[in-house]
Amino acid sequence: MENQTFIIEDELKKLPGKPGVYLMHGEKDEIIYVGKAISLKNRVRQYFQPSRNRGAKIDQMVTHITRFEYIVTDSELEALVLECNLIKEHRPKYNTMLMDDKSYPFIKVTTGEAYPRIMMARQMKKDKSKYFGPYTSVTAVKDTIELIRKLYRLRSCNRILPRDIGKERCCLYHHIKQCDAPCQGYISQEKYRESVDEVLKFLGGNYDKILKDLEKKMQEASDDLEFEKAIEYRELLHSVKQIAQKQKITDTGGEDRDIVALAREHEDAVVQVFFIRNGRLIGRDHFYLRIAQGDENTEILSSFIKQFYAGTPYIPGELMLPVEPEEREILEAWLGEKRGHKVHFRIPKKGEKEKLVELAAKNAKMVLEKDKERIKREEGRTIGAVKEIEKLLDLNNLVRMEAYDISNTNGFASVGSMIVYERGKPKRNDYRKFHIKGVQGADDYASMREVLTRRFRHGLEEQKSGKELGSFNVFPDLIMMDGGKGQVNIALEVLDELHISIPVCGMVKDDHHRTRGLYYQNIEIPIDRNSEGFRLITRVQDEAHRFAIEFHRKLRSQGQVHSILDDIPGIGPARRKALMRTFDSLDEIKNAEVEDLKKIPSMDEKSAKSVYNFFRGSEMEDTEATRMEEQ
Repeated sequence: MENQTFIIEDELKKLPGKPGVYLMHGEKDEIIYVGKAISLKNRVRQYFQPSRNRGAKIDQMVTHITRFEYIVTDSELEALVLECNLIKEHRPKYNTMLMDDKSYPFIKVTTGEAYPRIMMARQMKKDKSKYFGPYTSVTAVKDTIELIRKLYRLRSCNRILPRDIGKERCCLYHHIKQCDAPCQGYISQEKYRESVDEVLKFLGGNYDKILKDLEKKMQEASDDLEFEKAIEYRELLHSVKQIAQKQKITDTGGEDRDIVALAREHEDAVVQVFFIRNGRLIGRDHFYLRIAQGDENTEILSSFIKQFYAGTPYIPGELMLPVEPEEREILEAWLGEKRGHKVHFRIPKKGEKEKLVELAAKNAKMVLEKDKERIKREEGRTIGAVKEIEKLLDLNNLVRMEAYDISNTNGFASVGSMIVYERGKPKRNDYRKFHIKGVQGADDYASMREVLTRRFRHGLEEQKSGKELGSFNVFPDLIMMDGGKGQVNIALEVLDELHISIPVCGMVKDDHHRTRGLYYQNIEIPIDRNSEGFRLITRVQDEAHRFAIEFHRKLRSQGQVHSILDDIPGIGPARRKALMRTFDSLDEIKNAEVEDLKKIPSMDEKSAKSVYNFFRGSEMEDTEATRMEEQ
């Protein structure tokens, strides 16, 4: 989709001197950069003034800009929020990008309830519950919750208490001594609350009391020769010590803060974050960023803060950083608004806090050095492989690839799959499934025509409406068909009818059903089987096939797919599968003699005759044939 009437010089004169967000578009009208400005008029003009020292990345980006658009906001803070959302949605090529999209769980204690529960939560909500975390490991959260249930026997059910006391039997957790069954009235509310208070202290890092209690109980059980119970207490004691060891005190301030530091080399960067809650280190994590050689650390940290804290469910009161990020004041205001309280940036120059920032930086450097070769190998498998395909097909700027496949069972209930790869990696959120509605029987070409027509018509409608309705409005740079000339021609016919220009190639397989080459512009192009490009094509082809088969199996398991074989008297699931494994098509089953059918291991003479008579019945030619076509 190109804009033939956009004249940059004329549009620059129309820019308002107001805060807002600007979006730069490339040759294919894709968004290649998103930025914000206090004054759109001053900021956007700077990109088109060649005398300014903008850096190599911006210089390169400007050469690809075909048009720009902007959104006016009421304030710079509103522009910052919009910028964060647009960067996350479009992942522009020339923005410093956070390559990891992680979420962190909390431990939630529903203190607002009469009999509180303990559970894992993905979001921190403004309710009457208490939240601990976020933690960097789901496994650690689950282990901690399981340990707390063993120690304090809090309930995990969804029953509304005290309303539902005595209405149902107690659950398994009571029988395995991980719940005191308040649902049966076996424990008073006051006694239960005492256990909840102990849990809150435990999650707050106060382990001393429980360690002493467990040691005492272990010793008493041992003295009473109750060795099984003593072993149970010993294991609980070991689990508590493990958690206590992981949450060593690192900051005597007792506050919530994140310590953020950076390591970089060429176009690779790693940001390390230490999560400190109540003065205790509860976890750490690292994040990869895509940067340019000329990017300053202040700019990189600013980009990281925008992208990471736009999605994280909890924001601490303080961020400790090695250098002051760009736009410090507006970032602090934005984070404070999200948190509901002030957020401060600290750049420590001496003492324990400086050492903590240095420790985070050392960890980031270690991760970068350790993973440098892995990152290079991953880039070879992804971006490098895409560049090989570009070279094979003589294409440029290949980012998004879509592949399609059709699956059916002996011609029944055909389904289609659309998978998406961006920069050599699967983008599973954009995968789509299609029920074939207008094709009867096993006609893969007609089914593929329907899938492609529906996909691109939907995309055109979304583009015309201007609404972000889904992934269909983003068109691929290359369509990859599972097959050769026939499937490619179907795709080209559909695109031609819809007046869309997208390159199409076919992934051709040999007689052993292994990928052999690419069919493109009426030529089969051989590929080096040892190349990363070949491996990527194979992965794309296998993924499209897997996704279609998986969808079809799911429908069958849900009883949404009906085969004519289901209607044969005496033929259950096992014999139906045996028929489908033995014969290649429904026509072969229809034409099989009784003797042929009896050769199938699960078939006896009665069932073989049942199949034979079903398809040879006097009404079959009229009634059953018609019904088969309606399937």
